[in-house]
Amino acid sequence: MTNQTATGNRTINPASLPKPSGYAHGILSGNTVFLGGQTALDKDMNIVPGGIVEQFRQAFSNVLTTLAEAGGKPQDLVSVTIYLTDVDDYMAHGKEIGRIWREMAGSEYPAMAGIGVSRLWQKEAMIEIQGIAVIQDR
Repeated sequence: MTNQTATGNRTINPASLPKPSGYAHGILSGNTVFLGGQTALDKDMNIVPGGIVEQFRQAFSNVLTTLAEAGGKPQDLVSVTIYLTDVDDYMAHGKEIGRIWREMAGSEYPAMAGIGVSRLWQKEAMIEIQGIAVIQDR
């Protein structure tokens, strides 16, 4: 679902993601998409089971779903921040996570940061991914 805001920006809330309350999945301003932080929530508002690899897959899929709803592609990502409750666990699975990234978004990476945090909004969430994309003319 996309709505125009009073400032001319468009709110991007894909119907396939959990219905937001108090936040937006994304905001399209001109050709720039600000992608709200995504944890590994499924449509039913449950964090997917299976550890950091499956949580990465779900969270990144949620980010890419919002980007696609705005008209963008993974190659349009210019900045991604990954918040982690266990940096060592993420690093231990880095090769598998990297393979999943390449399957979902290709082998060109945006500017990125990985930040360790004590916890995320949902206590069982291990990862949250936030990004910015600039949609290119195609």
